[in-house]
Amino acid sequence: MKRRDFVRNSGLAASAVLAGACSRNEPAQHAGTTEGQSGALPTVTWRLASSFPRTLDTIFGASETLAKQLELMSGGRFTIRCYPAGELVPGLQVLDAVQQGTVQVGHSASYYYVGKNPALAFDCAVPFGLTARQQIAWLEEGGGAELLEPVFSQFNVVRFLGGNTGAQMGGWFRREINSVEDIKGLKMRIPGLGGDVMTRLGATVQVLAGGDIYPALERGAIDATEWIGPYDDEKLGFNKVAKYYYYPGFWEPGPTLSFYVNKNQWEQLPAAYQAMFRAAATSAATQMLARYDARNPEALARLEQSGTQLRPFPESVLTAAKRETDALFDAYAQKDPTYKKIYEGWTKFRESSHHWFSKPEHAYASFAFR
Repeated sequence: MKRRDFVRNSGLAASAVLAGACSRNEPAQHAGTTEGQSGALPTVTWRLASSFPRTLDTIFGASETLAKQLELMSGGRFTIRCYPAGELVPGLQVLDAVQQGTVQVGHSASYYYVGKNPALAFDCAVPFGLTARQQIAWLEEGGGAELLEPVFSQFNVVRFLGGNTGAQMGGWFRREINSVEDIKGLKMRIPGLGGDVMTRLGATVQVLAGGDIYPALERGAIDATEWIGPYDDEKLGFNKVAKYYYYPGFWEPGPTLSFYVNKNQWEQLPAAYQAMFRAAATSAATQMLARYDARNPEALARLEQSGTQLRPFPESVLTAAKRETDALFDAYAQKDPTYKKIYEGWTKFRESSHHWFSKPEHAYASFAFR
């Protein structure tokens, strides 16, 4: 049996079981646009706003995967229509749209909203933080989600894992970076706490949505940009307007994306639909990381063949960035008790996880990847 057939049949079977359970125990409820039917699961129609353009099929595709899985598992009763950045709301206003109930669900990167609360960065990525596996482990099993729950409650949002890109590249630069001096005065698109670190190193930072980056880089409004990695960067054409491709993206060693659900709408869902949503979100998140890991290698090869010049960040730059990162964390922790609590829990997990990963993972990678 093909995998897609297995998934389809499993989804239909799950739908039948859940429908039966709901008809016995769960009254019809309404969320979004609904048409309740006595003794059966209600019809629920939601709208999803994404922070990403449709052309980026892997990262935007997570929303589509979520919607397809929900439709399949519910037998067509729970549907979500996905809108790319800019169609309903601007890409950097997704959290606001979910909070206000403009849409029922959003898909975004929480570090876009550190201006609202710096602790939101821990839901996505912080400089010199956790790898993809470590980040997911902290959020899902290491207490991270519980620590962040009060923060999202302030925005009337329930948060779910929405994907991970894996370790990112350091971005595209019009000129070489040989020292910290070369960062001073640099106009760079970079969000989150990574942007704060680059600011402390002397860069002038901008936060732009994905669809706005290329024209800004092309016309010289910015000198450099980070995005994700080879597969998406190639799609956006950054190699056509910048020559040097740096790594690693020390500010995003394993960034997670999130699905935001309006808390009021979530609480109106039948328990069966809540279970379906959790399962569909997990499926979408798993698929995103797998797709990036499968597609980035070939894309990187194509970029190198087209003349892109790969450059590692000098150790002096990484050392200075780490120093500024630690100072930034301490400054935020002194100002905000909630941030401090999350930071301390995250730090404890990072130390333990790094100790473990420094043994078999590091030893294998050091030998096999060279």
